[in-house]
Amino acid sequence: LAAESGARLCAIIHYLVRGQLGWFGLTIACLVPGYAAQLLSILWFRADGHTPGCWLLALHLLQLGLWKRYWDVLRAVAEAGGGAGEVLAQLGDVCVLRLLEALLQTLPHLLLQAYVVVAVDPAGFIPGVSAGLSLLSLAWALVSYSHFTCLLKPGHLSPPAAVLLCLLLWRTGMLGTRVLALVLFARLYSFWVFAVAGAHWLLMSFWLGAQQTDIVAQPCRWRLFNCLLGAVYIFCYINVRPGPSKTRVAVFYAVSTWNVLYSTWM
Repeated sequence: LAAESGARLCAIIHYLVRGQLGWFGLTIACLVPGYAAQLLSILWFRADGHTPGCWLLALHLLQLGLWKRYWDVLRAVAEAGGGAGEVLAQLGDVCVLRLLEALLQTLPHLLLQAYVVVAVDPAGFIPGVSAGLSLLSLAWALVSYSHFTCLLKPGHLSPPAAVLLCLLLWRTGMLGTRVLALVLFARLYSFWVFAVAGAHWLLMSFWLGAQQTDIVAQPCRWRLFNCLLGAVYIFCYINVRPGPSKTRVAVFYAVSTWNVLYSTWM
């Protein structure tokens, strides 16, 4: 996470020094959606009975709120009185918030820097490093979320390091190929990439609505949740329903394969 943030800052400085104000502005704009995770973190602090002080608000304003939560998890583990339930609750909060931040902030930054490397500046070292670290950070956020959901299941222990490494490699390869395919398509066909991605998004959103997921109760928020998750499904699969998911994963990859074939035919 520190390496990704440092590389993003270097990319911002890189564009500013070279006078590429367009890419500089777009890179800055990718930071704005991350405040959704920071706002949700403050609301959760308040719901847990912690009144946010000025220093806590300042940390979230600087987008360091998740760093504070990671520190709280480490401190709870180190303290002898920290119970397993308390640690698991804090770990769940930070995993969900980090996944939200990665999808809203890291993923757009990854797409932008990958497009710069492929279509604008193939020899750009700093954008390439920033894109690579963003890819790893996004993959690790997905792995951390999967790790947490595994810990929630009764009788399940923490997966060994080899399993987490395999999950990280799988997520990195899957995300990397999808991002590269979209960037190459955008380079060749320009705005037609939005038509292909939009068709995929609509299919996934309607499919999620047909599953009747009960993770959100209110109808309006339920529709908004399905639309947002449908956009995420362009890049990766996230299981939001309990029970076996083999059929849902098969449908997801079938639609993804159709999308790739349709893009190639166009």
